[in-house]
Amino acid sequence: MNKTVVINVVGLSNRVIGEHTPFIKTFLEKGQSSIIKPVLPAVTCSAQSTYLTGKWPSEHGIIGNGWYFKEECEVKFWRQSNKLVESKKIWDILKEENDSFTCANHFWWYNMYSTVDYSVTPRPNYLADGRKIPDCYSQPSDLRDTLQDKLGTFPLFHFWGPKTTIKSSQWIADGAIKTDELYNPTLSLIYLPHLDYNLQRHGLDFNIISKDLQEIDNVVRGLVTCYEKQDCNIILLSEYGITNVNKPIHLNRILRQHNYLSIREERGLELLDAGASKAFAVADHQIAHIYLNDTTTKDKIIAILKKTDGIEKVLSNEDLKALNLKHNRCGDIVVVADKNSWFTYYFWLDNEKAPDYARMVDIHKKPGYDPVEMYTDPKDKLLMPKVIWKLLKKKLGFRTVMDIIPIDASLIKGSHGRLPENEDDYPIFISNNNSIEIEKQLVATDVYHLLQKHVSEK
Repeated sequence: MNKTVVINVVGLSNRVIGEHTPFIKTFLEKGQSSIIKPVLPAVTCSAQSTYLTGKWPSEHGIIGNGWYFKEECEVKFWRQSNKLVESKKIWDILKEENDSFTCANHFWWYNMYSTVDYSVTPRPNYLADGRKIPDCYSQPSDLRDTLQDKLGTFPLFHFWGPKTTIKSSQWIADGAIKTDELYNPTLSLIYLPHLDYNLQRHGLDFNIISKDLQEIDNVVRGLVTCYEKQDCNIILLSEYGITNVNKPIHLNRILRQHNYLSIREERGLELLDAGASKAFAVADHQIAHIYLNDTTTKDKIIAILKKTDGIEKVLSNEDLKALNLKHNRCGDIVVVADKNSWFTYYFWLDNEKAPDYARMVDIHKKPGYDPVEMYTDPKDKLLMPKVIWKLLKKKLGFRTVMDIIPIDASLIKGSHGRLPENEDDYPIFISNNNSIEIEKQLVATDVYHLLQKHVSEK
């Protein structure tokens, strides 16, 4: 078997490869490349599970970054158990081919309790006093201690939130190299999320994102240089390209205005009661799943959605089957935004009644994806003194909340999830192995077979 490394550079597309990514551009020119027609939805968990199983969401069950857990009547995002993926993974198949095969997974999603040999994934500690402590989870368990002893604590607050920087991607890259030195896995999967941040904040504004492109180019250079010394097959790929948006659509507010949403009020603040709602939306970038507890409302809701400005497609029944999305986790209706729009989870009509988590980084409580978590409130001139005071209170053992996130979806200028208008914005597959035949355009399930070839073919 051939030692292979797969570097997942989030947001990488032909659109952003150029003068600001000289190393990646040279790597592309020396090897083979292809664009990938993205899976629907073109979001992290669905794309990664499709690449790793060779199956569509209708088969592996990952229909988004989160969904409505019907048995619990709760919306949950960013779960971590690999048992949620309902198809065999590439490492299972390769182990059946050769029992000497080993795999290391560095931060690809659904990484906990999988059958890979070595894994590292983010896993903060939530303390009883309300603090969230940066940490990670690994298999074997002592790998976490080894990596954090050598590299420092995993920089969780640089991985997501207002403080996102290149530090998290650099830590993941350095951790992959250390793991390789320790265990020499046959296949290494490495996730570099850095471009996801400012491309969502600012869109394709190269005056701003040029620095981010240069930073990720340097991280990729370090990884490729290390693995080239071992004569590895090296693949750079991405899950989606990010495109410009300027119109947030508040689906749950629309459903609420038509009396389909159920709201609870607690301490003067509002909470979405999904289980009691006739219908509600689970927003995930440019895709949203509409779940119906009252199926008699379906035709009326479809009519409302079709009239909503910014919605390009309203899908149900046979449409979902044709797009390989039909699964029991899928919404009864799925909506796709137009090229300029994206969906928020917002359900309140008055910001004074927004739930406390709306102003916090809280990816597990929010019933949908919230990219605004990458911002602090630009209107708050006393922000830094407030942050310092809150941090001091936490260190002294007092309970406090870091409620510094604005409720302003108009801040977001880039998104993904739909099929882009231009192929320059498709995700990309680049290989340094010129002997394996690669089509100029792939579908998402093709990635699995190409990864398998890189490891197995002589």
